[in-house]
Amino acid sequence: MVPAETGGAGSPAPPTPTVACPQNDGAVLPPECAPYDPDHAMAQNDRYRDRMELSDEAAAAAVQPVADLRVRLEALRTEGEISIRAVEQALQEIGLPGAVVRGDEAAVEFGAGAPEGGCVFGEVRQDAVRVEAGGYIMDGGCLPAQ
Repeated sequence: MVPAETGGAGSPAPPTPTVACPQNDGAVLPPECAPYDPDHAMAQNDRYRDRMELSDEAAAAAVQPVADLRVRLEALRTEGEISIRAVEQALQEIGLPGAVVRGDEAAVEFGAGAPEGGCVFGEVRQDAVRVEAGGYIMDGGCLPAQ
């Protein structure tokens, strides 16, 4: 009987990779390495923040709430009334209750379910207001976890 580690051919079988090693141009990796592309791995690691596609119908249904919210939040910004409570109230007034709102007096970010699916999300800062409509993030919900 021929030992299993020789693969039956009389020569040793290559070792099974036991560690992940980043690929580097021109570098020869030891046989115990399973090569991987570190740039690709980092890009995949951040995919949870990417947004899913938003249907045309959902995007159309979000146009008016986005415009209305932008007006309300711009008023808060110019009045210097940036707060979690003020942003929550603005979202409720335009029909987007149950939002996730977090931040402080310098900047407040928010994400709420849009009327026909997807999200209305953005940020209010002392120098700018951003309000957008888009799909849910890959991790679920309208804002990434902190």
